Amino acid sequence: IKTRATREGDHYRISGQKIFITFGEHDLTDNIIHLVLARAPDAPPGVKGISLFIVPKFLVNKDGSLGARNDVQCVSIEHKLGIKATPTAVLAYGEKDGAVGYLVGQENRGLEYMFIMMNASRFAVGMEGLAVAERAYQQALGYARERIQSRDLGGGHDPVPIIRHPDVRRMLMSMKAQTEAMRALAYVVAASLDTAHLHPDKAERARHQAFADLMIPVIKGWCTETSIGVASTGIQVHGGMGYMEETGAAQFFRDARITTIYEGTTAIQSNDLVGRKIAREGGATANAVIAMMRAVEAELGKEPGEDMAAIRASLSAGVSSFAQCVDWIVATFGSDVKAVHAGSVPFLMLSGIVFGGWQMARAALAARRKLDAGAEDASFYKAKIGTARFYAGHILSQAPGLRETILRGAPGVMALSEEQF
Repeated sequence: IKTRATREGDHYRISGQKIFITFGEHDLTDNIIHLVLARAPDAPPGVKGISLFIVPKFLVNKDGSLGARNDVQCVSIEHKLGIKATPTAVLAYGEKDGAVGYLVGQENRGLEYMFIMMNASRFAVGMEGLAVAERAYQQALGYARERIQSRDLGGGHDPVPIIRHPDVRRMLMSMKAQTEAMRALAYVVAASLDTAHLHPDKAERARHQAFADLMIPVIKGWCTETSIGVASTGIQVHGGMGYMEETGAAQFFRDARITTIYEGTTAIQSNDLVGRKIAREGGATANAVIAMMRAVEAELGKEPGEDMAAIRASLSAGVSSFAQCVDWIVATFGSDVKAVHAGSVPFLMLSGIVFGGWQMARAALAARRKLDAGAEDASFYKAKIGTARFYAGHILSQAPGLRETILRGAPGVMALSEEQF
């Protein structure tokens, strides 16, 4: 908001400061191209008056060679909890004559341009959460297979690998199931983003874009919040050794912790979800997703066996919980917006849990069909069904409780005056 851009011929002079800029300064490349939001002198007030500029670390000559150093300097490197291999810089522009910057597009449309990149970045950060969770699971699994401690509860006198103990198995299954659910949902959204760009039919492009728009705050918020829990569980699997730096398990927890903050905190994602993506369109896209989830529920009802019945029961309750919350948000947003926002993060988490359960149910159905067709890798497909059942019983089963928090929890959030805290 405070950074300024003054017109000067075919470029602008930029003056101001940026903080929290990952890789804002380094020597791994010959040049660094900064994208900077700044305000021209006659710009309208507020965010509507922000423009976007390209500001190179080194100016580029007409023949493409690097010229003089631009007036942009790193004034400090942040000391962080995690992701310590990335230099996070404070950058000062225009300490001398003003940094040379080049306008992107038109003046006063910078925030609009930035959000094109921001949505892509938010999806990417969700994938980062997924990646950290996957790595934490891999390491915890390896340790649980090697660590020998305590006798098998089923009998025997000799110590066994801790993966044989029920609670360690529960922790590993929670890591595995949530990571698989995150990955499945992220891939479905990625496919819709591709379809939204490339499908020849305009209506189909619009439908997939609306679906992706609804899902991106969930991918960003739910995947990153879940990654923190998965990484924390990974430390627990290691026991005391998980708290020691030598194992590396703690690094995943530290690195995951930033993902719920940058590119918009979880609350910013949930505000976007309940406001722009649910209330503003009257729940239209959300209701279309509900219809798709109900179709999978119906498919599960056609399959025999206890596993499919258990998955279907949890999915049905989860979808109903999500649908009830969508209806409540649409009905309440205009009359009591604070009540909706008080439950917005729980609603985002409920959404992710239910959408993840939807994808796990689809995976279970696909695995069942592969097994029925005599697939060679039967163990893999049986594991898919088993993991989906665990997700249904341990993760998806949380949805009705979150529904109660969302629908009835706002009075508790707003109960105290500021002085009573």
